[in-house]
Amino acid sequence: MKIYRLNEFAKLIGKSVQTLQRWDREGIFKAHRNKLNRRYYIHDQYLEYIGQKASHDKKNIVYYRVSSSGQKGDLENQKKAIEQFCIAQGIAVSEWVSDIGSGLNYTRKNFLSLMEMVERGEVTQIIVAHKDRLVRFGFEWFESFCKNHGTKILVMNNESLSPEEEMTKDLLSIIHCFSSRLYGLRKYKKKIKEIIYEKDN
Repeated sequence: MKIYRLNEFAKLIGKSVQTLQRWDREGIFKAHRNKLNRRYYIHDQYLEYIGQKASHDKKNIVYYRVSSSGQKGDLENQKKAIEQFCIAQGIAVSEWVSDIGSGLNYTRKNFLSLMEMVERGEVTQIIVAHKDRLVRFGFEWFESFCKNHGTKILVMNNESLSPEEEMTKDLLSIIHCFSSRLYGLRKYKKKIKEIIYEKDN
């Protein structure tokens, strides 16, 4: 469970340290105390403050993804492989959540919903076939985010369920993005040179 120091929690909820100290003294919003009698807060208190209570009925959720609608067969194969894995591991799956979208797109509808569930403390673990089924890059950040909210990410690590073609497309997207930026910078560079030339003449 995520633990916040007094100043961290104050910043998180947009209040001053002095306000939290007063709330604690007056019993309005009580803080926890460590062995040194210092105040601290836990994530459930944040959920309580924003009007969302952590669920005690936590879930095991399978997340599976492909990049395009033309890969629906791959999506089904991914689901079947994870189903067999969960049966073998004795994992009772609460929900099956899928997306069709690039691993570079962090605004996928069901991916965002899953992360919101994690933040509310509703998820015990997320099961994925391979790291890049969750996100193409930055997996470690999301793993840390989940851990801080009491959620484990369980990776099957099945390479065959991580299509190489998808990675190629994602890498090409990155190259295209940076190429466009470089082209734009060259245009500005040329324009600046023209302005300097005009001023000198």
